[in-house]
Amino acid sequence: MCHDDTSVAPAAPGAGEAGEHGDITLTASDGNRLAAYSARAGTPTGAGIVVMPDVRGLHRFYRDLAVRFAEIGLDGVAIDYFGRTAGVGDRDEGFEYMPHVQQTTPEGVAADVAAAIAYLRSAEGGGVRQVFTVGFCFGGGYSWRQSADQPDLAGAIGFYGRPERAAPAVDRMRAPLLMLAAGADKGIPVPDVEALAKAAPDAELHVYDGMPHSFFDRTYAEHREACEDAWRQIQAFVRAHST
Repeated sequence: MCHDDTSVAPAAPGAGEAGEHGDITLTASDGNRLAAYSARAGTPTGAGIVVMPDVRGLHRFYRDLAVRFAEIGLDGVAIDYFGRTAGVGDRDEGFEYMPHVQQTTPEGVAADVAAAIAYLRSAEGGGVRQVFTVGFCFGGGYSWRQSADQPDLAGAIGFYGRPERAAPAVDRMRAPLLMLAAGADKGIPVPDVEALAKAAPDAELHVYDGMPHSFFDRTYAEHREACEDAWRQIQAFVRAHST
């Protein structure tokens, strides 16, 4: 896993207040019911974001992260991947996630993301004009893949994403990618991420030298500058690809 129950989602520099937030349940096009967490922007910008967790699914870190995005004007919704096999339930430290990870498919992930996008575009979800995705590790690679799998996506952001999740779809990619890689990641070699960035039609890659996997975590003071820069890169990317 990337982030555990002790991880804390860092706030963006200059963040404001979020609006209402709480648990919701979404329904995908194949009938799957999935847990999600919605956070309305305190000062909406017209943009929204789908937060795609690591292999743990929808746990506290990603609920909090949806709120962090709402604090900078993006209506957010964080999703779970395991409704088809584990139902709508808790994803705390005791959840045995790997058997469910092994049953996920690109088509199922895309259907769940599409349900979150539809929610964000609805009046209930904020009625946003542009939708982005952001993901971490397992979710980071799948976030990049949404560039190919989601029509009209404004952009796809991934932290320490696994390139093999996105590479099979690179020829179909349409939305721009923001790729945030950890330079000292022992499990995801930077050259593999660089290869995907070169193959994608529109990709911006930032490598954080010396940073480990899962550096985007407020509990590590030594990662603070990297976290703040990552937020700056995200905000600049969203501004550049919003209308």
